[in-house]
Amino acid sequence: QVQLVESGGGSVEVGGSLRLSCKASGPTDSSSYCMAWFRQTPGSEREGVAAWDQDYTTTYTDPVRGRFTISKDNTENTLYLRMNNLKPEDTAMYYCAATPFLCPDMGDGRAHSTTFTIWGQGTQVTVSS
Repeated sequence: QVQLVESGGGSVEVGGSLRLSCKASGPTDSSSYCMAWFRQTPGSEREGVAAWDQDYTTTYTDPVRGRFTISKDNTENTLYLRMNNLKPEDTAMYYCAATPFLCPDMGDGRAHSTTFTIWGQGTQVTVSS
């Protein structure tokens, strides 16, 4: 199955930008998977951020819509998350995830972490004021 490795996290000031990367590898072509970004802070449940579907449809949760952009380079098997105008509340561990099942709508207000069966190890994003 697909393995996922995130990179690109770091510390930035309020209003700054970061781009996270998630490299997919393994015997299965990642282009057949729905892929997504989630984030989690200590003591909180993992929450969705954005999803990228095989038909190039993208969905976002309300807190990030208009500031974050999810994209994928299928030739490089890499999922990206461009994060602009970062806020302190964006501070979290960010995880890349993949699922062979139906891609959820991240904007529907429901939790979707259980839909995803493959997870990366996470990359930390810290936004300071």
